[in-house]
Amino acid sequence: MAVPKRKTSPSRKGMRQQRHAKAVSGSYTENPDTGTLVLRHHATQEPDGSMWFNGKMVVKPKVKAEAASSEE
Repeated sequence: MAVPKRKTSPSRKGMRQQRHAKAVSGSYTENPDTGTLVLRHHATQEPDGSMWFNGKMVVKPKVKAEAASSEE
C-alpha cells in the first residue's frame, strides 16, 4: 500500500481543496440578456430549441413539421 513520505502541510491541503469549493460556489454567472443564472463555459438552451453561447446563437431553433405544413 502506498504511504506518503511526509505529512501534507495545511497550505498544500487548502490549495487542493479550494478547487472543489470554487467550482461549486462561483460557477454560475448572470446572463446579461435574460438575467438567468447560467453555468460558465456552457451553452444555454432556449425553449424553442436554439442554443446560445457568449451572446451568439450556436444552434438555430428547430422548425416543427406542423408549422411548416401550415405555411403552405
